[in-house]
Amino acid sequence: MNDVNDVLYAVGDGVAAITFNRPEAMNSLTLRAKAALLDALTRAAQDPAVRAVLLTGAGRAFCAGQDLAEHAASLDAGQGLNDTVRAHYNPIVRTITEMNKPVVAAVNGVAAGAGASLAFACDLRIASEKARFAMAFTGIGLAPDSGASWTLQRLVGPARAAELLLLGEPLDAARALELGVVSRVVPAAELDAAARELAVRLAQGPTSAYGATKRALAFAAGASLPDALDQEAVLQDECARTDDHVNATRAFLRKERPVFEGR
Repeated sequence: MNDVNDVLYAVGDGVAAITFNRPEAMNSLTLRAKAALLDALTRAAQDPAVRAVLLTGAGRAFCAGQDLAEHAASLDAGQGLNDTVRAHYNPIVRTITEMNKPVVAAVNGVAAGAGASLAFACDLRIASEKARFAMAFTGIGLAPDSGASWTLQRLVGPARAAELLLLGEPLDAARALELGVVSRVVPAAELDAAARELAVRLAQGPTSAYGATKRALAFAAGASLPDALDQEAVLQDECARTDDHVNATRAFLRKERPVFEGR
């Protein structure tokens, strides 16, 4: 992992807690921070002891997106975006969405630009009452990145997504809940415990089934109904061969609560 701790990583109870750790800069993303984040996510995805991921921010922000000071220096050097969307943001988003484990975003404060996009890429979002989402791209003359053009309209619908992306007006936590951007809003003092409880619950669940569900949703988003049905059949066959399915079925017949081991 990165020695300067731009991103913190800790595993407990089957949960990999990944924390943006540049609170003095609203957890904005430098090249170094993006590399550390991708490293942490890849590590979580590959570790069989990790069965759920919890993504949050240190201090008063979740993630303010691209570090604009570093970006301005790149512009001054004539390097433009320096291919950071393809080289950094896209792999990060794909790792979140493609890992066969659920990812929870605990949005503790401002989530702006790519920071908001990363939260949208997670499977579930729980927010502090102090959370705020801002699609800040057009405010600095840019189009959306980090998957926001794909994820946001699936959360709130095409018309609302266009409004949020074009106007860049922030959403407070209450409005985010109303629109379905987050599934739950809690008092700031309760966020850590509530998010941890949710992540641990997922870590104790049928990991293979969660991964298959993620793949089913991603496939169906761009597929016809017949193709989606075929994909569901493929994924059900995979899940039916897992120990978790076999044991859970037997537990159901015994009227017992199943214990999932993630295999």
